[in-house]
Amino acid sequence: MRSESGFVPSGRVPLAVVLGTNDVASAVAHALFQAGYGVVMSRDPGQPVLRRTLAFDDALVCGPLEIEGVLARPAHGLVDLLHACMERSAISVTVMELGELLCLGLIDVLVDARMRMRALKVDVRPFARATIGLGPGFIPGRHVDVAVETAPDLIGVVTDGATLAAHGRSAPLAGAGRERFARAPAAGLWLTDRAIGEGVVQGAPIGTCGGALVAAPLAGRLRGLVRSGVDVSEGLKIAEVDPSPEEAPSWIGLAPRARAIAAATLDAVRLVQAMEAGQAPAAHSH
Repeated sequence: MRSESGFVPSGRVPLAVVLGTNDVASAVAHALFQAGYGVVMSRDPGQPVLRRTLAFDDALVCGPLEIEGVLARPAHGLVDLLHACMERSAISVTVMELGELLCLGLIDVLVDARMRMRALKVDVRPFARATIGLGPGFIPGRHVDVAVETAPDLIGVVTDGATLAAHGRSAPLAGAGRERFARAPAAGLWLTDRAIGEGVVQGAPIGTCGGALVAAPLAGRLRGLVRSGVDVSEGLKIAEVDPSPEEAPSWIGLAPRARAIAAATLDAVRLVQAMEAGQAPAAHSH
């Protein structure tokens, strides 16, 4: 956490950078934008987005898109990003990585929302005034200022110790856990002509990966589907089926878990603000 006085500099819009463009990162970006930040989302090149209709990632392919009243636009260079942040008319989505985004100047809030379950974490604290890490493996005081636990029943701010390690379980959806996901059988090019929201029958083909057929794991509707034409790694989640019988679509808007993580992220930002102002104890690792 940088030590400049005054968390939000006067005379400019505070800047938040969100690493990741998945559904959780998008809910966080949505919340930060509504809280008054100019928001830039940076796509993780190693993690294709599964729940694309719950995320802002498709702005990079399809152009401007809106989720629950907040617009996102693609940004292809620093000039685009600077204008978007000053005007704050939309969230900016870019393929530029953190090293390039440092050229924007002082970052007020940096959120690592890439949700890399088992990847080694690095210390991002030097790059922003407040740094928040979401998901497994973050240690406040070592990698970030404050972390957010994202396990479904334990979502909340973590200031001491580490967030839980990845456990391989999935929050149930209509009673279905891990079994509702189709994974890449091998590394290769993923091809599909299906669309999110379409109905599928268990065992029916939904695409090919490296030439190998991929079948729907359950009957229901596709809630998530990695974009066709993307190279994927073996074991990557490439499709998700919602088996709910004729209920409200779970592939539209912000998902409840992502929304809860976003709310906890705003709490984490406020905590770091209080810490900087000397109104709360500093986070530390065990």
